[in-house]
Amino acid sequence: MINDVMLFVVYLIVLILLALPLGKYMFHVFENKKTFLDPLLVPAERLIYRLCGIDAGQEMNWKQYAWALILFHLFSFLAVFFTELLQGILPFNPQHQIGVPWDLAFNTAVSFITNTNWQNYGGETTMSYFTQMAALAVHNFLSAATGLAVAVALIRGLTRKTTADIGNYWVDMVRSVLWVFLPICIVLTLLFVQQGVIQNFSSYVSATTLEGAKQTIAMGPVASQEAIKMLGTNGGGFFNVNSAHPFENPTPLTNFIQVLAIFLIPVALVFTFGHMVRDKRQGYAVLAAMLLLFILFLGTLYSSELFGNPNLAAMGISSPNAMEGKEVRFGIGGSALFSTVTTAASCGAVNSMLDSYTPLGGLVPMLQIMVGEVVVGGVGAGFYGMLVFVILTVFIVGLMVGRTPEYLGKKIESFEMKMAVIAVLVPAVTILTGSAIASVTGAGTSAINNPGPHGLSEIIYAYTSSAGNNGSAFAGLNGNSLFYNLTLGIAMILGRFGVILPVLAIAGSLAEKRISPPGAGTFPTDGWLFVILLAAIVIVVGALTFLPALALGPIVEHLSMLHGQFF
Repeated sequence: MINDVMLFVVYLIVLILLALPLGKYMFHVFENKKTFLDPLLVPAERLIYRLCGIDAGQEMNWKQYAWALILFHLFSFLAVFFTELLQGILPFNPQHQIGVPWDLAFNTAVSFITNTNWQNYGGETTMSYFTQMAALAVHNFLSAATGLAVAVALIRGLTRKTTADIGNYWVDMVRSVLWVFLPICIVLTLLFVQQGVIQNFSSYVSATTLEGAKQTIAMGPVASQEAIKMLGTNGGGFFNVNSAHPFENPTPLTNFIQVLAIFLIPVALVFTFGHMVRDKRQGYAVLAAMLLLFILFLGTLYSSELFGNPNLAAMGISSPNAMEGKEVRFGIGGSALFSTVTTAASCGAVNSMLDSYTPLGGLVPMLQIMVGEVVVGGVGAGFYGMLVFVILTVFIVGLMVGRTPEYLGKKIESFEMKMAVIAVLVPAVTILTGSAIASVTGAGTSAINNPGPHGLSEIIYAYTSSAGNNGSAFAGLNGNSLFYNLTLGIAMILGRFGVILPVLAIAGSLAEKRISPPGAGTFPTDGWLFVILLAAIVIVVGALTFLPALALGPIVEHLSMLHGQFF
């Protein structure tokens, strides 16, 4: 236990030390200030603009920004969708994988363009190398860059005054990929290869086990996809078992690097925010609320898995009980840290089986996604999601003191509140509606492998993960059916764009406002009182919205477990 606590402390320290300089670097990138990579990347950037006919100097209002984003994602969907359908005749397919069925192709294409990476398939048995690289890995970069671009656009809305412009979507996308994701991914790929993550184009290898059985060992360009999968908080694994596979995550060091990569840019973006608003304390306050929630959730998950199922412990199998569903090379601490990080961010990669966790251990990942994955959150998405809660918090405080709420000198009025409420409600309504339909239809219930409350948890988690654009799963649910491929795909679309569009509307509205100097009644948003209020609002909104569903799933399962009842 002491070693695990030390792991958690070291993780947070290393994370902050790496995120601080990266945050300042990203500030220079998005403010068009000089960086050490400019001599190499500026010519490439100009070439991209020239080839695509992009006027980098032309900024957009929020509607133009949103329209460009939607068109790009529509084209991206079609590109991924048809690549999957036609992969049987495309190159880099040594295993001769056939085209993907249309409903699974739809689900997967939506999944990767929305940064969800929900996978109703086994990567090594379904996708060719070409599909993995040209469709899935490429959109790991592009979907992550979209989240980062939207977050930067929102920050501009807070810092600019009396203008309709919030930036240029194409420029923000290009600079995100070239200056941020590519350089770090190159370094991560080399680190992973050195640690034993495979990177090749070889055909699968046939081997004979010691017992004489035949086994096929999958190969492929894994390390490069692993890097952006983590850094971009995508989560879609090259292999079916994701980061529990030794070819994706072979050592405790790679496990540590992967959880660092998941949180690296989301934490750095908070520091970037502090630089862009010219008040670092504002960034520190938002980060403090995020980390306060993260430590709370991590402690709950870890303690629940450490003590395990008391019924099994009473039988004298406490040690195997605690390690249920976990890799020996990572242990309880490495598994709990990974699971908490990947669902606090919109990543969804897993190194252990969430379906085999204790009821409270499974509740933590579910609840973190339900509250909007703002507990640090995904690349860009976590930050702009948390700023929605910031708007809700200052509005509630404004009601308490009888003043018009404001944040960073911008008054929060009815339009911003309407958009903030929409951004919070759209994923919540999607989760609850989808879960309700699946729970009362044969197409939904026939896919669960567990009766009782755990089966309900599997259904709720599927729609939570999809609408939250996370991608992790309680794997007891067989999601590869026409019903789930379509409904979960729709949930991913609503969960992504149902938040992005209101956030861009908020950015555009705030950019048009003047910045008012703080007065005697201005509530400070850089102190511990605000940090605690913000964290409390996140928990209360999540608890009030989803408590009935959680009570019927993991909570009742936990109470039943304590009374020795099994399903």
